[in-house]
Amino acid sequence: MTVVTQEFAKLWWKVSKDLRSHMEAELAPSLTEGQLTVLELLLSSGQRRMKPSDFIEHLTTTPAAITTLLDRMEKGGLIVRERDEKDRRIVWVVVTDKGRAECERGMKVREQFLQNYLSRISLHNQQLLVYLLGKVANA
Repeated sequence: MTVVTQEFAKLWWKVSKDLRSHMEAELAPSLTEGQLTVLELLLSSGQRRMKPSDFIEHLTTTPAAITTLLDRMEKGGLIVRERDEKDRRIVWVVVTDKGRAECERGMKVREQFLQNYLSRISLHNQQLLVYLLGKVANA
C-alpha cells in the first residue's frame, strides 16, 4: 500500500467513524442510521411507497435483515405495511407522519454535522473535495 492510500484509508475511516458515532448518538433512541436510509428512500421514490424487496439494491444487507429492520420501524410507528388492493401478495411499505418528521430530523442532524466538518475548509476547497470524491466514487 502506498503512503497516499494508507493516509486516504486512515482519513476516510476517521470521517466515517465520526459521522457514524455522531448520527448514532443524535438519532437515538427513536431512529437509527439504517432506518433513516429507508425513510429517505421511501420519501425520494416518486410513489412514496416501496416493496420490501426494493430496498435490497440500496442497503448492504440480507432480505431477512430488511424484514427485521422494517418490523422495528413499524413497531416504532415510522412506517406501515399495506397490502396491495389488486394483488394481495404484494406488500407496500409507506412512511407515516412520524416517520416523515423523524426523517427530516435525521437529515438535519447529518447536514449540521457535515456542514461543521466542511466549514473547516474554504468554499472552493469544499467544491473541489466533492468533485474529487465524485471522481473516486464513480471511477
